[in-house]
Amino acid sequence: MRTTWTFHSAGRLVFGIDAIQSLGPHLQELGGGRVLVVTDQVLVEAGVVDRVTEPLAAAGIESTVFAEGCPEPPLDLAVTCAGAAKSCGADWLLGLGGGSNMDLAKITAVVLGHGGHPRDYLGDCVVPGPIFPLACVPTTAGTGSEVTAASVLSDPDRGIKVAVLSDFLRPRLSVVDPRLTLSCPPHVTADSGIDALTHAVEAFTAVDNERFPLPEGERSIYQGRFVMTDLTAGKAIELVGQYLRRAVADGEDIEAREGMALAATLAGIGFSNSGVAAVHALEYPLGSAVKTSHGRGNGLLLPFVMDFNRGADPDTFALVASLLDEDIDGMSADEASAASVAAVERLKADIGIPARLRDVNVTEDQLAGFAEIASGLERILRVNTRETTREDLESILRAAW
Repeated sequence: MRTTWTFHSAGRLVFGIDAIQSLGPHLQELGGGRVLVVTDQVLVEAGVVDRVTEPLAAAGIESTVFAEGCPEPPLDLAVTCAGAAKSCGADWLLGLGGGSNMDLAKITAVVLGHGGHPRDYLGDCVVPGPIFPLACVPTTAGTGSEVTAASVLSDPDRGIKVAVLSDFLRPRLSVVDPRLTLSCPPHVTADSGIDALTHAVEAFTAVDNERFPLPEGERSIYQGRFVMTDLTAGKAIELVGQYLRRAVADGEDIEAREGMALAATLAGIGFSNSGVAAVHALEYPLGSAVKTSHGRGNGLLLPFVMDFNRGADPDTFALVASLLDEDIDGMSADEASAASVAAVERLKADIGIPARLRDVNVTEDQLAGFAEIASGLERILRVNTRETTREDLESILRAAW
């Protein structure tokens, strides 16, 4: 039985409306120097990049923009980005955007810090030490990548998503300004927000730290749930329940945007310590096959995995229902745990997340293959509060189809 846990987050986290104005002074306190902003062309054209480079300039910090970011960046793009950082004499990388841009900055910082190719660092706890100085500024409220220890990329040669997992990937500085999310359209807000909820629920309902089944001699950034993940993930669930519908309905609702920005960050802190579980295992093959967004795939699958898991820990799932403002007074633990599933189903419907796998063009004959791929993702399935077999995973997929 495990008797200790270790809590990690970003080195320095700055949060709040107009927090971006303090970016330059914080970077100066941490050493300053030239910054390479790792972002994408959409954010350049939307003027979001200017809202970051201007406060840098005001603090006397020079910056260069690398705007080749894209969804699920390919491994080789980090090599290109590292070359750009060397060419401009960067002292810092700053990942600006959604999870993909921040993840690109993270893996580029690994390459700059340790050399080689991104492929050299795939897997859990392979990065050998501290990376090139990294800051992150999110423009969506979902992935939590500004505080997490993962970089998710694509390997075009194999046609799959891959990940680098290391606590060394956590940024030295993260600045979360809800105003930067105001430009997100409703479907991005919905997909990102349900992604944050998935992170929070999987962290909050993970296997207990003391029972975390890590084989002897194996290392992992994940530890199962413990008091700090309960605090962060539990608050994130509550915030999503309060604010996601509002943020989708009215993108200019700054209170809702602030609530969702905080939810995403807290969920990121939670899951990056406890781990993600069966929802993410099932989404990996789904997302690769049908090219739906990661958040949308997670949100679609979430209630079906919750329904499978809730019998293993009904009291915790009852707490999820309560955090989502369900009235569970007088219910049995089983009834209250079922209410958590129903609450997520209603939220999905209200914000436009597809109800079924068939709604995102998955065919029934794909399900067995998805289950086979997911069953091999032991590093995250061990986080699941209920043990799963390949047959269990296929059963969940069939329920979701």
